[in-house]
Amino acid sequence: MALCFGTAQAADGPTLTRVRDTGVIVIGYRPASLPFSYLDAQLRPTGYTVELCDRVVAAVREKLQLPDLEVRRVEVASATRMPLVINGTLDMECGITTHTAERARSQAFSLTIFVAESRLLTRTARRVQRLSDLRGQLVASTIGTTSIQHLAKVNDEQALGIRILGGLDDPEGFQLLRSGRAAAFLMDDVLLRALLAQQGPGADDYRISDTAMTVEPYAIGLRKGDPQFKALVDEVLAGLYRSGEIHAIYRRWFESPLPSQGLNLKLPMSAAFRRVIANPTDSPDPERYR
Repeated sequence: MALCFGTAQAADGPTLTRVRDTGVIVIGYRPASLPFSYLDAQLRPTGYTVELCDRVVAAVREKLQLPDLEVRRVEVASATRMPLVINGTLDMECGITTHTAERARSQAFSLTIFVAESRLLTRTARRVQRLSDLRGQLVASTIGTTSIQHLAKVNDEQALGIRILGGLDDPEGFQLLRSGRAAAFLMDDVLLRALLAQQGPGADDYRISDTAMTVEPYAIGLRKGDPQFKALVDEVLAGLYRSGEIHAIYRRWFESPLPSQGLNLKLPMSAAFRRVIANPTDSPDPERYR
């Protein structure tokens, strides 16, 4: 019987084996990344990605027959989220992380759960559509993101002379623009919409560029080298896509007033994400989503 138990553990992979042994699953969340991951009025993590991860936790409970499975939630930031996945602290990173080929060298990712595009946010009086319009100026983004990496790359390639300011999180990056220190803030369009929704009438003071800089496929971050756990996570997501339940979940977070916030992003599902739902993929290639 000991041999059978050991074989069962090996078949489950390292994450599920550890969860079974400890009775604990650990997920990372972002405290202020509406509508994906944020704290509600009771300071509990909530949001679109958190809900998807909670569905995975329910599947783990059922698979391992652990009705009292403890969910330990760890706050992460742009700079800490991936290291905490890589070193094994987190079983799932449930925030806003773009799946890229470079990042996939050190960690794994679930099926794509959202498709964003990075754009420039500026004052309404300015007509800025691309980074070349900001030559020699101060531009903000968020530390540890693909947006700030893209900003640095284009700045070097085109010799734009842009001086880059990094916020520790998206609200801090936006504050650099709001305070006048930066001429623009580069970030994913859905996150810009969420930040502007929190400004009330002041949102009219800002403009999001029509031109997209990059395509950003979001996914749940997972430990590398554990195909069994990735398969479980992906099957939960694929099941939501097949059943169509993902549409109700999407409406709850992107087209309805957000719990404890009252803000409504009024953001219809993109054609790119509809294609993902019809044909689930975990590709990091931006061209796959165009």
